[in-house]
Amino acid sequence: MSWWLLRTLSAALAALVGAVVGEWVGRMIALPTTGLMAGAVLGSTVVAMQDGLRGRRLMRWLRSAQDVSAPRDRGFWGEMGYRIERALRLRERSLDQERGRLEQFLSGIEASPNGVLMLDANDQIDWCNSMAADHFGLDPVRDRRQRVTNLIRSPAFVSHLQGGSFDQPVVLTSPQGRATLSVTVRPYGDGMKLVLSQDITEHERNDGMRRDFVANVSHEIRTPLTVLSGFVETMASLPLSEPERQRVLTLMRQQTERMQTLVGDLLTLAQLEGSPRPATDRWTPLDPLMQRLEGDVGSLSAGRHVIRFQVEPGFEMAGNPSELASAITNLVTNAVRYTPDGGRIDVSWRLRPDAAGEVEVRDTGIGIAREHIPRLTERFYRVDGSRSRDTGGTGLGLSIVKHVVQRHGGELVVESEPGKGSSFRLLLPAPRVRRVRQGAADHKSTLTSEA
Repeated sequence: MSWWLLRTLSAALAALVGAVVGEWVGRMIALPTTGLMAGAVLGSTVVAMQDGLRGRRLMRWLRSAQDVSAPRDRGFWGEMGYRIERALRLRERSLDQERGRLEQFLSGIEASPNGVLMLDANDQIDWCNSMAADHFGLDPVRDRRQRVTNLIRSPAFVSHLQGGSFDQPVVLTSPQGRATLSVTVRPYGDGMKLVLSQDITEHERNDGMRRDFVANVSHEIRTPLTVLSGFVETMASLPLSEPERQRVLTLMRQQTERMQTLVGDLLTLAQLEGSPRPATDRWTPLDPLMQRLEGDVGSLSAGRHVIRFQVEPGFEMAGNPSELASAITNLVTNAVRYTPDGGRIDVSWRLRPDAAGEVEVRDTGIGIAREHIPRLTERFYRVDGSRSRDTGGTGLGLSIVKHVVQRHGGELVVESEPGKGSSFRLLLPAPRVRRVRQGAADHKSTLTSEA
């Protein structure tokens, strides 16, 4: 039965009961018709008042915060209150779910390594993540609803945003001047825009390093090739005496060796950069390595320097033995090249108090000015280019040393003063250094001697 029919029957029943009672009372006062009509009106009024009170309770609940349940009346108003409350609770649950999804979405954008700005149709900031705030110097809360061009005043950005052509990103410097940004604008919705920013400072620096590297390699190879080409033309076009011919061949051999050394160093760097880090469980005895190095240094110096080795015996290093030998050899070779005849070169190995290992190469050579020290490990960087070429250097030795020591988790420390010499220290972390038991060390030394 419908609520409309039930309410109609209830009103009719109340009117009928009121009419019967009114007629009975009216007969007692000799006014039966009047009593009947008054009773019917009174019965209908009671039903209407009761219905109005229920409706009023429901209206009062609707005007409140709905934090309590709706009035649980019977009949039409009770059913309406229940259905309204259920619809509101379903709507609240749906809004909570949507709010949760929105928060998850915004949290995902917040975790993005790129900056995200959401602009409305008037280019006002609706929302931005912390990375965009850092890129553009914004406050995510204070700057909301602010026009973006009033806050980001880079002419390149303003013209790009107002131009309306967003096919290509625009590159600009951050307002703080600390970074280079690539900014992409994407329209969406009804005139709104999404501004994406990416810090490409490191990418730009790497591109510059690659360009410099190619230019430096070309320059380094061009010089010996030019010399070789000139000598070949000389030998082909001019009659040379035997001493002149031998001199030209000697110079050609020197330039060829220089190019071979350069190519070898480039291949070494490529191998270091492309191979995995050395294992920490491959142990190399230090004593034989330093003994071989002492012999190589003596041959390279040919008695022109005072060379002293101080090595604490009985230690092993974990890593790639050829890489470690190459790094130490580069340092010692540099010391021989840049130390005048009669100078002193000290090579030492010791265990530091923090259990780390330290290889130090100290010389009394020409020294290095302080402003050059931070750039010594850059490829092809030379303090004195002409002197480096005269001594046979490629400008890659210290780059190789840096890569080797970093691959082993260590550090290269340089100290120098012009006219007083230099100190190069390779610091290896404690997990890659261990002391060998005396018996094991003697056994290894015996095997090495027999081999």
